[in-house]
Order: sequence, then C-alpha cells, then structure tokens
Amino acid sequence: MKHLRFFGIVLAAAAVGLALAASPAVDSPNSLTIVNYDFTITLPESGRFIQGCAVITAIRANDADQLSLDLVDLHVDSVYVGGKPAPYSHHGSSLDITLAHSFAASMDTMLVTVWYGGNVDDGLIIHTDRQGRWFAFGDNWPDRARRWLPTVDRPDAKATVTWNVIAPAGRTVVANGRFVEQKTFPSDNQNPSTPRTLTRWKSERPISSYLMVIAAGPLVKVDLGLTAPGLSEFPPGVPQSVYALPELSDYLPGPFRTAGDIVTFFSMLVAPFPYEKLAHVQSYTRYGGMENASAIFYADGIFMQRRVSTGLIAHETAHQWFGDAVTSKSWGHIWLSEGFASYFEQLWVENSEGTEAFRTGMKRLREEILHSEVTGSRPVIDTLQTNLIQLLNTNSYQKGAWTLHMLRSMLGDSLFFGGVSEYYRCHRHSTATSDDLCSALMNVSHKELRWFFDQWLRRPGVPDVNLNWNFDVQTHTLNVDVIQNESGQAYAFPLTIEVVSSEGKSSFATLQIPAQRKVTLNVPLALTARPERVVFDPRTELLASIKCLAEQ
Repeated sequence: MKHLRFFGIVLAAAAVGLALAASPAVDSPNSLTIVNYDFTITLPESGRFIQGCAVITAIRANDADQLSLDLVDLHVDSVYVGGKPAPYSHHGSSLDITLAHSFAASMDTMLVTVWYGGNVDDGLIIHTDRQGRWFAFGDNWPDRARRWLPTVDRPDAKATVTWNVIAPAGRTVVANGRFVEQKTFPSDNQNPSTPRTLTRWKSERPISSYLMVIAAGPLVKVDLGLTAPGLSEFPPGVPQSVYALPELSDYLPGPFRTAGDIVTFFSMLVAPFPYEKLAHVQSYTRYGGMENASAIFYADGIFMQRRVSTGLIAHETAHQWFGDAVTSKSWGHIWLSEGFASYFEQLWVENSEGTEAFRTGMKRLREEILHSEVTGSRPVIDTLQTNLIQLLNTNSYQKGAWTLHMLRSMLGDSLFFGGVSEYYRCHRHSTATSDDLCSALMNVSHKELRWFFDQWLRRPGVPDVNLNWNFDVQTHTLNVDVIQNESGQAYAFPLTIEVVSSEGKSSFATLQIPAQRKVTLNVPLALTARPERVVFDPRTELLASIKCLAEQ
C-alpha cells in the first residue's frame, strides 16, 4: 500500500500537525493518555479505498508497555514509536502496539505513527448521490470511528484532533475546529487524473472520537457571519456557516437565520460557546442530526425536502455544550447529552415563542413518555444496556428532559441554571456522570437531591396518580386525596394546585406529596367559599399519569 506521492504529502502534513500544541490530557485505558490525534486521510476519486496516517501524541505513565487502539477491518501497513519501527498485532478490532523496546522507560511523551488503509464499510460514509456526485462524511456515533480511524474509541477518551484531508479537487472539505489552510497538488505522471487538494482543520479543544469528523463533497458555503460576539471561548465571537448543495442556494440561509440567536441564548444561559466555529453541514448521517463538535451534520433528506426545523438546529447546537464539551463518562449516562439537548430545545421555544408554546412542547414530551414501553421497563441511567443504539430512546431524550424540567420547577430558575452552569464549568472539555450533575446542583442550592436522582433516573416508570378534592363548607378547608397506583415503590413529588373561585380568581399552592400509596392533604389557602374548580399541575411541572376524579 505504499504509494510514494501519498507518503510525501502525508509526511508534509504530519510535520505541520506536530508543531501544533496538544490539549490537556484525558485518561485512557492503557496507563497512557492520548492528548492529540493528527490524521492524514487520502480520499479516492471513486470507490471506498482510503489511505491513512495517524500520528498520535500520548503521555506514558506507570511504565506502560502497550498502547491499544480500536481499528476494525482496515489493513495496518506499519507502526512507528518515537520514529522507530515498533512491533504490533492487529486482531479483530484491537491494534496492540508494543512500547517497551521502542524507547527508554523514562520517556513520558511519545509519538506513535500508524500507517493504514483499505476499503471503508462504515464510519466514513462514502456515497454517490442521485446526480452521480461523490461525497464522504464521517458518521461515528456511537463506536464507529474505529471503522476508519485508529483511536481509543470511547466517550471518556478525549483528545484534540488535526485533520489533513487529501481529496480530489473540486470538493469542499469541512472538519472539526478552525480552518488552517488549503493547498492544491497538480496532477503528475504518476497520478495523471484529477488534481488534489490538501485541506487542514484543527480543533484546539479535546473531543471524543465519536465527534471527530470530516465532510468532503461539492458543497457550497453560505456564510452566516460572526455570531454571539463576546460569547465564545475564541474571541471575538462564533463564526457560523452552512455547507449545502448548490441547488439549495435559494433555500438558504432559511431556518439558519436563527442560528446566531440560538448560540447567543445558550451562551448567556450556560457559558461561552466552547469551539472555534460552528458549521451546519448537509450530509449523509444516519440520524436526523449529529452533533459533531463545531460541525453539525444534518441528514440529506431534510435539506432536500427543505424542512430543517429551528427545533433541530437548537437541539444539535445545545449538544455543543452538553455531549460535546461535557461528555457523559459512559454510555449509560447518555441522558446527560440527549436529555439536556431535548430540554434546551424546549427552552429555545420558551425564549422565542413564549410560555404557552413551551408548555405545549413539554406536554407532548410527557405524552411520549407515558406511551413508551422503554420508560416503563428500564431506568434512564441504563448501565446494563449493551446495544448502544437502544439507548436512543424516550428515557435518554424525553424523560431526561423532564427530569431537568422538574429540577428547574423545584429549585427555581436562579438555582437551577446556576447549578447547570456550575456543572458545566467543573466538567468543561472533560467527562461527567449523573452524580456530578447532582453534586453541582446540591452545591449551589444547598438542598439534598440524591433522593430525586435515584427516584427519577435509577427507577423505571413514572407515577400513576389518581387525584380528587373535597371542600368542607363548615371549616372552609380544601382537602386533596392522592392515590398512587403503580406496583413498585411510591414516589415523592411536589404537586402544584390552582384553585379558581366563582369570580374567576386563581390562587396557587404547592403540596409536598410523600412517597405513600394514599395520602390526604390540606391545601394551605384561605378560602371563603367552595372553589369553582381545582386544576392539578396547571404549569405542566410534574411527570406523571394524572387522573382527576370528581369531587367527593
């Protein structure tokens, strides 16, 4: 697989990449810490055969004698450690590189170079569209990066990444991070067909392998300008753009006109935007949208049908903070990604369309939860699920969003968003667990919340509640009966009640419902007459199946 022209371009690309600084280290499973990947990928003019070179910067600890990388199916041509050939074995999905004889044990930083290639069947999606146009797109979630990149392919193994993409001329190349440069290599006698371009992108923030992507195709850039001024980790603001097929020029920027406002809103709500830029890319991802760090990929179909929604844009943009910058330490806590993105999508609705539209959205999510078999049978924190695709369910999205919503309703906006910002600040560009979020919210609110996380995240199902009320005309007291019907342990929750008088005046009270099968509580309101009606959960704050019985 050695092609002299390819190797010359790769070596030039690697030299530039190695001069760039790596990010803070992130733990990996080999007593080693990989801090940077420098990938050079040569894409074909047709077919699915790629050639690759990965230059990996790693920090050695505890005299580790082996580096294990994930790489499936592709052929490994050679491996070097510290510039010297190193022994390795490549069986199944594991590339195991021996380090002990490559350099002195005292060396704590090393460069590992892997030359590899072959036909790619997944991870890098190479596709020809209806008009015969050739594309290549990374689509790695959850563990498909190993199908085209040698990495530690787990969400908790984060590193910076540099891309050197060699593609046929005429393709636009987009990747994570900031654009560095593009060079054109003219055709020659050895490669007399199409001239090639070398395009470089670099991400200065560590990201997980499932977020490391490139896109290459006949895409046209629509510049959205500098957005969220003063609200980026990379001053002066967040450059945004859309990359799409040329025939969509009359559609764009279309829904992406809101992209700047969305980034501004989330930046002010949580923290400055974490990456160098934000690109919105028409692609062939298998998902409706994929939140790759600084380069969101959207499914081709929704672009071609011209139905990209602002909700989808908001959802994938929220992931830049939650999922990308703060990544769940293991897949069982994926609600920290999808639940946050789903709730922040609704927060954007609340900000842009008002409270009633927000409550309508939360009611829709609640109905989806109540009709979900998954929610009734598995907990949100699902560490036993080995089929990772099955984690993309109503627990991770809708119930995760509702868990955040109930925390907000219980704590109030100042404490809730203060706790979320504290959680983000403590785990930015790293990983987190559900307990980390709990700790941050408890630190800010000074309230005990472990019971709440256990109840809503570690138990399947939701409360099934029958409610009825009665008014005592002699004592002018309003009582509420709460009956929980679920077969397991009863839930504890706050229940807001709206009491409407015959004159149409509303009064509100919140009852703290204990974890008991049946309880009767007095509503702490001074009433002079029988209410015209009593409304349970008027502000849409409780995740439960609620049945309101007639007054007794």
